[in-house]
Amino acid sequence: MTDVGIRRIFSSEHDIFRESVRKFFLEEVTPHHTEWEKAGEVSREVWEKAGRQGLLGVNIAEKHGGVGGDLYSAAVVWEEQAYSNCTGPGFSLHSDIVMPYIANYGSEEQIQRLIPKMTAGQCIGAIAMTEPGAGSDLQGVRTHAKKDGSDWILNGSKVFITNGWMSDLVIVVAVTNREARSPAHGISLFLVENGMKGFIKGRKLQKMGMKAQDTAELFFEDVRLPASALLGQENNGFYYLMAELPQERLLIAELAVSACEFMFEETRSYVKQRKAFGKTVAHLQTVQHKLAELKTRICVTRAFVDSCLQLHAAKRLDSATASMAKYWASELQNSVAYECVQLHGGWGYMWEYPIAKAYVDARVQPIYGGTNEIMKELIAREIVRDK
Repeated sequence: MTDVGIRRIFSSEHDIFRESVRKFFLEEVTPHHTEWEKAGEVSREVWEKAGRQGLLGVNIAEKHGGVGGDLYSAAVVWEEQAYSNCTGPGFSLHSDIVMPYIANYGSEEQIQRLIPKMTAGQCIGAIAMTEPGAGSDLQGVRTHAKKDGSDWILNGSKVFITNGWMSDLVIVVAVTNREARSPAHGISLFLVENGMKGFIKGRKLQKMGMKAQDTAELFFEDVRLPASALLGQENNGFYYLMAELPQERLLIAELAVSACEFMFEETRSYVKQRKAFGKTVAHLQTVQHKLAELKTRICVTRAFVDSCLQLHAAKRLDSATASMAKYWASELQNSVAYECVQLHGGWGYMWEYPIAKAYVDARVQPIYGGTNEIMKELIAREIVRDK
């Protein structure tokens, strides 16, 4: 399925775009990824190169300062990054999780000031939801902002923030009404910019995988925010989050199944070359059957994820279906990673082999974007709900 031109959801224009995106990752990302893993962050230069290449803000309207492409064009970028096996650049989170909040809920001033810079890769975006004591439970958020005249004073901390260390702009989820009838009715979103007094970036976190991806703790100590830093309406933040999370979950599912396709191709190539018992490993029936199983599971999942992409392009992807895609594809990614390392034998455990990196990078997928246990809860809720 990694071949260009075989999937029906894409047009020939998407295929042409894919070739240029593939070339970008091959030339500008893959050769530098090992040094970025050591540094725990990618270079700012690659962000600006991605901006010049038109790979950021792809699905954001031109009138807002984005590229003006469709969802399928954005998906091409997600897929090609997965096929490169380079998880360092946080392009998809920046473009397809952070930027839509500003484009959809921001004021004209916020849109005009921020989106063009983000599309150019000159302003790196992050979103800060998770806290040390509140992960998938957004209603357990403790970070809070209180009014001081027309300003807001923000206090709290966040953890596991992708793009956190390099971020120029962070969307922060904070409680603004502690008296609300439920926590969901008292949450707001704020735009916090690098350099604001009291906004402190903690250490870059040392992770099991995704070593080139800068993930950080963020602290907010009496950060004074002007009224213009509020994103959308006061106390409406929870509803904005609920509206945008299906795209985030679809993105994780798309990255997951694309990573499966990469791992399968990597393993197929390996077993056709590796010799054992006087012939290639691919000649062993047990290996052939394992490849047949993997290929089938990946292709079935790809069909479902492509269907979800079509639904989302038509603005018909609901929360439960997005949750199914995220849960299923991320579980598959970990299963495929396990089997592909096994098929590589001892070499699969060596860091110099791409499959080793793909294996550890896969592990976070069932955790972030809402754990898969929460995904099952959301799916089940929809099943038993009285219509």
